[in-house]
Amino acid sequence: MSHTTADQHPLHNALNLAGRALLAVLFLPAGIGKLTGFAGTVGYISSAGLPLPAVGAVLALTVEILGSLALLAGWHTRWAALVLGLFTLAASFFFHPFWSVAPEQVFVTQLLFFKNIAVVGGLLVLAAQGAGGWSLDARRPR
Repeated sequence: MSHTTADQHPLHNALNLAGRALLAVLFLPAGIGKLTGFAGTVGYISSAGLPLPAVGAVLALTVEILGSLALLAGWHTRWAALVLGLFTLAASFFFHPFWSVAPEQVFVTQLLFFKNIAVVGGLLVLAAQGAGGWSLDARRPR
């Protein structure tokens, strides 16, 4: 939704931009960290038993960096939010399996898992609602 409607709150665009920025804050540093610590990222992916860990690392850092920049700019926001949401959902099951860790690790692992699920929820709302008026999407011709 790129234009203000009668039922839209006056802070709609500002809150939308703030939400996009806060979501991007989660993904951009993570993507940059994967890029600068590539060998460690490959090792971590490998330790989860996933195939082609170097390819997975490139995919992860690409999704996180480009997706977060797209959210910040409000560029193809619905697609960026969907891709980041699917990525986060998949990562949750592979890297935060609280159901299969040692008892002393369950609390933190479960917390991380459900934090990710909540982030997916926010990304789905963003995918449904769009970037708002303060975005590149709002400037694109329909």
